[in-house]
Formats: sequence, structure tokens, C-alpha cells
Amino acid sequence: MRVLLTGASGFLGQATLYALRRRGIEVVALGRTRPRDLAGADFVAVDLLATPDVAQFTRAAGATHLVHLAWVTQHGEYADSLLNLRWVDATTRLVEAFCAAGGRHVVVAGSCAEYDWQGQGYCREDATPLCPATLYGVAKDATRRLVMGLCAHYGARCAWARVFFPFGAGEARERLLPQLVGALQGRIRPFGVNAQAQRDFLHADDVAGGLLALLQSDAAGSYNICSAQPLAIGDLVRLLAQLLDADPRPVLDLPSLRPAGPPMLAGENLKLTGLGWRPECTLERGLQRMLSDMAARTSDHGGAVDGD
Repeated sequence: MRVLLTGASGFLGQATLYALRRRGIEVVALGRTRPRDLAGADFVAVDLLATPDVAQFTRAAGATHLVHLAWVTQHGEYADSLLNLRWVDATTRLVEAFCAAGGRHVVVAGSCAEYDWQGQGYCREDATPLCPATLYGVAKDATRRLVMGLCAHYGARCAWARVFFPFGAGEARERLLPQLVGALQGRIRPFGVNAQAQRDFLHADDVAGGLLALLQSDAAGSYNICSAQPLAIGDLVRLLAQLLDADPRPVLDLPSLRPAGPPMLAGENLKLTGLGWRPECTLERGLQRMLSDMAARTSDHGGAVDGD
């Protein structure tokens, strides 16, 4: 197996690259930025949004498997960004070129945003309607249809991974968990949360493990990558505060100014566990890893912290 990986310098990409290399799987990263600790010979520099024809790059990679994670992810902007439309085009061009070059198996990161969030909030791959409420979700769902059609045309297998609420090392500091850490540590102004809302959090290392399970089993179809254990945001705040030896009340006593969203949003993961995958990181252990990484990064940057 030789894997072509996009988005390798991103949040989930870093965890996936590490998981692949730890298992001794050959990896070629394709993108604009070479990941740290990756040799130049294992990196193909290309801007997928600006390069109409990527056939030469996929042929040069000589990969049998593709894991495509690259997409617009700018916090606060990605949901309605018009770049989503460009990523639909870039993804289909990449998958077509990969399959035409002899690629056998494609794994693409989708999103829980593809589901209808007005239902019960517990999403099952083959039962919950797909009715995305954002341009991001619409673009992901459209890409799934196109990519699966392309793979069927070329006789390749395709697994579509709907990822739920990942967290961990390298997470953008504007996202919920890093912001909560900053607020609980007194480094940024406290803000209110939708304390009763339940979400499905999964550590990035377990997301990477799920992607590898799809890759190594040659799975086809749609799969949720999630914990299947919804957690109230208020309980998440309390657990973080306990780990930080902090008071959760400055956050929990404030009203939330954020959109409420669905009361619960979680996924069933029976299809993925049926492949032998199991989360290895409990929520508490995952939060401890995240906090250790944040402390290390703060130290590496000479004490600079969020909100400085």
C-alpha cells in the first residue's frame, strides 16, 4: 500500500500522517505546505485549487490509495464560504486523476453537517436523511455523490467518512475547546455556551484511526467517525475546569450568544466498529493530551498565549 494524502499539514492531516507512518505505510503528501518531519521526496507541492490538471502529480506519486482531507476549514467562515464550491471541483478532479492513474481505493473526509439536524439528533448512515443546512454541508454531500460516481466508473472503491466534532493537538485556537481553555485559565474573556446542547466529541488520533480502518479494510460506502457518546457542553466545561483546577462558573453563569443549534448531534458508529475500529482515547485522556500539547506550544513560542 502506498498512500497519497492531502491536507497533511492540517489538524486532522497531522494526526493521520502520524498514524500512517507509525504503521509503516508509505505516504506521499500532496498540497501547498510540506508537513514538518516529512522528507522532500515524500512531498508533492501543488495548490489543488489553482491547478486545473493534477494528472501528472497523481501519476508521479505512484499511490494505490488516496486519503483526501484538504478543504476550506477557516473557523467562522467555512460554513458559508464560496471556497466550498471550488473544493467540490478540485476534489472531483483529484479523484478522477487518481483513478485514471490506476488508484484502487479512495477515502474522503465528509462531515456530520451533511445530515438533517432537525430530526432526533442521532445520525445513522443509512437511515438519517441528508439535508445539509450550510453551503459547506451541501458541498460535501455533492462531492460524495460525484466522487462515488467517479470511483464506480473506474472500478475503484470509495469510503466516505462523516467526521463528528474532532479535537486534539494542532486544533485552531478559535475553536470551542481551545477557547474554553483560554477562558477557564483567565487568558481571554469568559463567554457563555449552550450548556444543555449535546455533541459527539472524538480525539483526532481516534479520527485518524477510523480513517485507517476504512483504508486498510478497503471499505466502501458512507461511515460515521464518531464516539457515539453525546456529551452536554456544560459537562464538557466542568470536566475541563476540573483538569485545569479552575472554576467553571465564569463560563456556565453567562448566557450563550452563539446560535443554539440542535439539542443533540451525535452519530452511530456501528458500521465502523464492525470493521474492528474502537476509540482508544477516552474523553478525559484526550483532553489531557490536548492540554499538554497546548502547554508545549505555548512554551515553544516563548510564553505567547491566546488573547495576547
